Amino acid sequence: MSDRKPIVIGMALAMSWLTRSAWRREESEVEHLFDLEHYVTLAQQAEQAKLDFLFAPDTLFLAKEALAHEAGFTGFDPTTLIAAMASHTHRIGLVSTVSTTFTPPYIAARQLQSLNWLTKGRAGWNIVTALGGNENFGLETMPSSQQRYAKAREFVEVVNRLWQSYPHTAIKADRASGQFANVDDIEEIHHHGEFFDVLGPLNIPTHPSGRMPFFQAGASDAGRNFAAHVADVMFAATPDIESGIALKQDLASRCQQIGRSPSALKVLPGVALYLAKSEQEAHDLFTETHKAFDPAKHFAHLHKALGIDFSNHNLDDVVEVNSLAKGFIPYSQTHTDLLLTYIQRESPTLRQLLARPEVIGSSHWLIIGTVQQAYDDIVQRLEQGAADGFIAVPGGSKESMRLFFESLIPMLQQNGWFKSEYIGDTLATHLTEQAL
Repeated sequence: MSDRKPIVIGMALAMSWLTRSAWRREESEVEHLFDLEHYVTLAQQAEQAKLDFLFAPDTLFLAKEALAHEAGFTGFDPTTLIAAMASHTHRIGLVSTVSTTFTPPYIAARQLQSLNWLTKGRAGWNIVTALGGNENFGLETMPSSQQRYAKAREFVEVVNRLWQSYPHTAIKADRASGQFANVDDIEEIHHHGEFFDVLGPLNIPTHPSGRMPFFQAGASDAGRNFAAHVADVMFAATPDIESGIALKQDLASRCQQIGRSPSALKVLPGVALYLAKSEQEAHDLFTETHKAFDPAKHFAHLHKALGIDFSNHNLDDVVEVNSLAKGFIPYSQTHTDLLLTYIQRESPTLRQLLARPEVIGSSHWLIIGTVQQAYDDIVQRLEQGAADGFIAVPGGSKESMRLFFESLIPMLQQNGWFKSEYIGDTLATHLTEQAL
């Protein structure tokens, strides 16, 4: 390996090749969507490739309309799935998603600390405020982004204090004296805040490895402030290099303003990979995957993000949106901000806008091509300071997944961009290896 510091690479713990219409492919194995063995195999392949972590996403609602035509909106509870991976892997990090909007902090603290013990320090927490699901938790409407992040800040404070309330050093297990624990070291937290009242202490001790790493994905202004104060990793939606550079620079500035080193917050964009042996085959794979998608849904997505109905506009019209209508509240401020930035920078036609990742996907980086093309695209982002690594979501086919593991990762390793062996045994160590 060269003197270049290795990047961080994670992957979605999901049968991600089932996206859109890809589940209809003969070899998709969609009938095994709820078979644990497939996730175990995926986890073990990722560990063999020396990936830093597996990332289990989550939603707390079921999109019935989408479910009629695709499999991407149904799946296991992430914490349960991560727990199942603990005994089937040994070194790779395992990151679970827990919502701060709908979950009691005591439950979250207990579940996550349990994962830390089950994985021997390999657990991580993806902190989300959620984009929907309020009807399932007795709320008529979703709280605003600012309200959700204010609650999230207090939530994380409570979880951290609960973890500290029961240190593992309190356990003595002294057979001779009969003392199991020094209860003087275990204390109630007596938290009384704006959103939570929690007495404590927690009923599971801290793990000797220390606090698990925190991941965070929201990139609204409130989300970026939250990440700068709390997160170790930003799971970033950056559909192009410009948005990646801008996010990295903005987060670095926010970290510096609060006296935190920018290097303490890793920016890892999600990347949808449609890989094939030739560029044409990759584009055919992408086209096949999205062929049954109704264009009306693209217009509906734009309407939800920008508050404008483009369905009657000419596809060759230039789109100009300088600001949102007064009083309009987008479903995701992060996605709306990305769309507005792109529109203001590029002045695209409606046809170009409808082909953007912000519209056809989840605003994530999209790579369609050969392994060499994917490598070149990734290296370009890294060299221009748009990312500290990435979180992979191979799509379209199992062949795309195979090429990711067997060709793309080895190419990054051979050229000094990624490690060939694990150095440590915890997720925190994996995230800081590039500083060694």
